Amino acid sequence: MNRWIWPISAVLVAVSVVVHQMHASLLSVFVTSCLAIIPLAALMGQSTETIAARVGPRVGGLLSATFGNAVELIIGIFALRGGYLTLVKASITGSIIGNLLFVLGVSFLIGGIRHPLQRFNTRAARSNAAMLVMGIAVAFVVPASFTLHGSHAVTLSAATAVVLFCIYAAGLLFSLFTHSRYFEYIHEEETSASNSTSRFWLAALVLCLATALVSMESDWLVAGVKQVGHSLGWGQMFIGVVVVAVVGNAAEHVSAVWMAWKDRMDLSLEIAVGSTLQVAMFVAPLLFFVSWGIGHTMPLVFTWPELVSMGASVLLVVVLMNDGESNWLEGAMAVGAYLIMAVGFYTL
Repeated sequence: MNRWIWPISAVLVAVSVVVHQMHASLLSVFVTSCLAIIPLAALMGQSTETIAARVGPRVGGLLSATFGNAVELIIGIFALRGGYLTLVKASITGSIIGNLLFVLGVSFLIGGIRHPLQRFNTRAARSNAAMLVMGIAVAFVVPASFTLHGSHAVTLSAATAVVLFCIYAAGLLFSLFTHSRYFEYIHEEETSASNSTSRFWLAALVLCLATALVSMESDWLVAGVKQVGHSLGWGQMFIGVVVVAVVGNAAEHVSAVWMAWKDRMDLSLEIAVGSTLQVAMFVAPLLFFVSWGIGHTMPLVFTWPELVSMGASVLLVVVLMNDGESNWLEGAMAVGAYLIMAVGFYTL
């Protein structure tokens, strides 16, 4: 991947800069920014993996958890600055249902075509399933069920965010320290997939540079949201759930599917489900506190279509992961569920 990701990143970023400097339409700026972010996200992921391989699995796991969804976090911060609260919450929803249904579904489907029956670590899968129920079905649905508004919604959101941070930290402690033997197979896969001989400082420099470029592109992307909505007839909900979520997770999508094709389902599952947990229990609470700090407070109270979609996604994935096995039919069901939800958000 390194051989082609660098030139593609350079070309797409250069095109985006030229389009922006020529004061082209905001729609053109939006499209070129989206395209530029995709390979930059891949560079960030590669750099993080290289650094993690050098510092060891425990510190590397914490590093991966921090930078795993940096693109979504950066886009979310710029959207909050612009007051696009609906877009930010929709992107959170899109990342969750996209990772759980589309990424995991395509992984099961593609992997199942080549390998009729694939197996993965049942203990790890069940632990992640419980975290999904806590982090999404409980933490997001319960606040909305009280239909709170104003200061009460903010208070409950703050409490929810703190609890999610604590549970997420406890989950990292559980998987990386106290019960790491349950996840040995996953950690071995991650270590073998990383190039431990790569230069540490070069990876750190690339990570910093890619993060700065993603920030620049995110600013331009958010600036074009309104015109994109008017030109194409897309609402903020659809743009957040489908477009922004796909752009932010594109690199992870490819990695998860590729691991499934190679019959490394533990790693594929960890990419898809682990990314979902990061979004729900780390990115979403952090964006809430950021919104509070910049004066555009975004309560963690989602619309009922978003809640139903996230809840149904968690339910389906928990059922699919429960037996520790996957096949192409299960993948087709997950992808089908995602397509139904995507069309539903388009009609809102």
